[in-house]
Amino acid sequence: MSGDTTDWPDGAENIGSLFRLPSPVEELMDSRLETRGVRLLLKRDDLINPDISGNKWRKLKYNIQAARRHGYKRLLTFGGAYSNHIRATAAAGFFFGLQTVGIIRGEQHLPLNPVLAYAVEHGMLLEYMDRQTYRRKRESEVIESLRDRFGDFYLIPEGGSNELALQGCAEIPNEIIEDFDFICCPCGTGGTLAGIAAGLRGDQEAIGFAVLKGADWLNNDVLHLQEGAYGGAQGRWRINLDYHFGGYAKTKPELWLFIEDFEERHGLRLDWLYVGKMMYGIFDLVERRIFEPGTTIVAVITGPI
Repeated sequence: MSGDTTDWPDGAENIGSLFRLPSPVEELMDSRLETRGVRLLLKRDDLINPDISGNKWRKLKYNIQAARRHGYKRLLTFGGAYSNHIRATAAAGFFFGLQTVGIIRGEQHLPLNPVLAYAVEHGMLLEYMDRQTYRRKRESEVIESLRDRFGDFYLIPEGGSNELALQGCAEIPNEIIEDFDFICCPCGTGGTLAGIAAGLRGDQEAIGFAVLKGADWLNNDVLHLQEGAYGGAQGRWRINLDYHFGGYAKTKPELWLFIEDFEERHGLRLDWLYVGKMMYGIFDLVERRIFEPGTTIVAVITGPI
């Protein structure tokens, strides 16, 4: 994979063989869906690229393009010790010739876990930040102290969700040829949902499945992101808060049973942090007849399986 993107066009539609775009759409055949008269299509963004897959590439691509256009040599971002965003940013910097700095919440633990080890192997400099300061990471004082330490950098927020990220996620609906009624995605920071909703027709609706407990604030965050990117609310969308299974990086036995059963039925291992929770929610809502017979749903597989 080449790091030279000199000929990367402004629209970023074609960057060679690095990425599988548009990502495939596969219908999931399952008797539980057939019984309720519901079709479920999987938008396999996890197959875009093995190192920068799913919504991570959607969020990063226009940010990388902007960083290069404005002459930045370094990306800086934030995340937890198991953040897929940290991993993807390290990979993107490696492939596109940009230095990367990852500000990691909490203390260092050795040996590094696989996510952080991958980031370091791909050139990312890790800096650990105490949790109290980390909560203030958006404040100008904290950002300026990081510039004093690392020099000039292009700042990508935690999770990658900003105005340019929405542009990438807004392309998802237009890649789906088949008609659909609802499109679902896991919801951590709200960026993917905000972008997807902006790309919908008026009769379609996006549903975000929150993976954090008590995440009512996501409604304001999604609206704020859309206002920043488009000047106002875009598309029909809502957030379901019922399937977090105790909060981020938490789970319950019924989720594991669902994931194991899903793999046995379909040969796909769902990510338990995000995608598994969304998929559990979709099947539960189908079972409860929340979706009318004849409904077609798209589930965006936003991360590795």
